[in-house]
Amino acid sequence: MSLENDTQAPNPGCKIMTFRPTMEEFRDFGKYIAYIETQGAHRAGLAKVVPPEEWKPRKSYETIEEMVIPAPIMQVVTGQSGLFTQYNIQKKSMTVGEYRKLANSKKYCTPHHKDFDDLERKYWKNLTFVSPIYGADISGSLYDEDVAEWNIGHLNTLLDMVEQECGIVIEGVNTPYLYFGMWKTTFAWHTEDMDLYSINYLHFGQPKSW
Repeated sequence: MSLENDTQAPNPGCKIMTFRPTMEEFRDFGKYIAYIETQGAHRAGLAKVVPPEEWKPRKSYETIEEMVIPAPIMQVVTGQSGLFTQYNIQKKSMTVGEYRKLANSKKYCTPHHKDFDDLERKYWKNLTFVSPIYGADISGSLYDEDVAEWNIGHLNTLLDMVEQECGIVIEGVNTPYLYFGMWKTTFAWHTEDMDLYSINYLHFGQPKSW
């Protein structure tokens, strides 16, 4: 594609775009993804979709406190000058309630910051100190089963057909994974994240940085 044509394409600056669909627009996942592509959202590699206020993925989160995180990991980072290696050390299981208390404790909580640029500087400055605990790769989701719109468990995409018609299950690719994070927990992009679209929903907690 020539530079001239590239500048005429939607979203030529490749900015991360935010979309706020109505409930009616939100009902058809595939159609809305096609729409945001027409706006050039995919050119940035990331788009933010704010669900309509009346949409609720779960009626209540009070019941998840006793949910077990079977294999939380401690993320130990070594290195300097922009070159780092992360080691994951498995810890004993804990409940979501126990994890919440740990994440909000003085040792692990998000530091005071003026803005997100300040927070990012503190992230890199303190990356090798105080290894965070990550509740990662938990099979399943927090969506209520009767949620029809944008339910990560069944989005009615080609990946659903891979499971339904071929019987192929690839965990975390055509099945949902659940994650509980705290300040400095880090998830790197994998090959499948680059080759396929991925969808993440933040149920509660602090904003997620990409």
